[in-house]
Amino acid sequence: MNSIYWLIVLAILIFIEIITLGLTTIWFAGGALIAFIVSLFYDNLIVEIILFIIVSLALLYFTRPVVIKYFNPKRVKTNYEGVIGKCAKVIIPVDNMSATGLVVVDGQEWSAKSLDGSIIEKDSKVKIQGISGVKLIVSLMEEE
Repeated sequence: MNSIYWLIVLAILIFIEIITLGLTTIWFAGGALIAFIVSLFYDNLIVEIILFIIVSLALLYFTRPVVIKYFNPKRVKTNYEGVIGKCAKVIIPVDNMSATGLVVVDGQEWSAKSLDGSIIEKDSKVKIQGISGVKLIVSLMEEE
């Protein structure tokens, strides 16, 4: 009788994994599969739940790190992550009050605002401190 419920849980977990691709719910789907198989032969909900938990956690603990390591080993930082900490050149003065500011980093133009609210003049060198929405948060680099 519990078999139908375990199939529903299995389908829901696989659906969530397909949507998120987080490599987390798939291991619980494995636990639900084992619970489903056991429920076909042995109708005891407590045993099924215990097996579901043990198998899910064992799969999560032992196989997830291995799969993640080989799933995408050559992950490259995206534009968003790659620019933080880099130096940029101001091409339109950065003024938070006027909501203006444009910088060039790695040949790409980004809108910008200053970290401390100060106005940063054209041709100044700035360091990218972070990103807020689609704007870089920059601070004036110290003159050397």
